[in-house]
Amino acid sequence: MDAGIGEKRRSDWRIWAARGLIFAVSAWNLQVAYVFFRAPQHFVAGFELSGVAGEAAVRGMGILFAMWNVPYLVALWNPRRHRLSLYEAMTMQFIGLAGETYLLAQLGTGHALLRTSVLRFIAFDGAGLAFLLVALWLVFDKKALR
Repeated sequence: MDAGIGEKRRSDWRIWAARGLIFAVSAWNLQVAYVFFRAPQHFVAGFELSGVAGEAAVRGMGILFAMWNVPYLVALWNPRRHRLSLYEAMTMQFIGLAGETYLLAQLGTGHALLRTSVLRFIAFDGAGLAFLLVALWLVFDKKALR
């Protein structure tokens, strides 16, 4: 077997594995966007909101989740060629994780339901960041460092 073909197969496997990880994070984001937009009444209490204004705020977060997903989808298309989009997605995940951690620290002792919601987002963004870091590792071209 030609060495180039074996190397290409390993490379293809790494790209598809990276795509799988990016797809998982993207699907989570789009699922949140969908449910926040379609059924905000189920989530307003978790943010200590209520009524029409609370539903509008949750729907707005759903729209933001969909918007934020653009670089994830670009990276998903070809994570090696569109590595900049993968870096952008990772940066967004990190900002979310850091911001939510700061937000949690500012809540103090009360607000148990809100704390639970923020902890979910911390877990969500932490897992997403880990997935994206592994995806980057999979597509990183070690030859470029030589």
